[in-house]
Amino acid sequence: MSEAPSEARSAIMRAVKSRDTKPEMAVRSLAHRLGFRFRLHRRGLPGCPDLVFVARRKAIFVNGCFWHGHDCKRGARMPKANAPYWRAKIAANQSRDARVRAELAAAGWESLTVWECETKDAAALRARLLAFLAETSSAPALRRQPRASSIR
Repeated sequence: MSEAPSEARSAIMRAVKSRDTKPEMAVRSLAHRLGFRFRLHRRGLPGCPDLVFVARRKAIFVNGCFWHGHDCKRGARMPKANAPYWRAKIAANQSRDARVRAELAAAGWESLTVWECETKDAAALRARLLAFLAETSSAPALRRQPRASSIR
């Protein structure tokens, strides 16, 4: 049986954020600079995606490599202490991620997962976001028209 977590370990774990992380902020900033507007953390959708493009029915998840078991160097690293717990936790996260993507697809939404390590290469991330968010239908995009009172 594993020992109880120390106060120091508990403080470290409390400091881990699930929102407004550096990778998420990088994706949000880039998407906004590219001219896309989005909503954040829509609870009504499966998995509460990080960025939601409602009119396009597209959602983006920004995942930490370690927490979601990415196959990069950082994601492949496994803690030595309490290893069975971490293996089970990461496997459960991966299973939940797959279920959430399937639920979104069944509801008619497209989803994209951006990994923490992918946010380091801005040019590649830009190309990936543009490819994902590009209009896929042949119908012209609906644009919001300015109100008459705002035209001078």
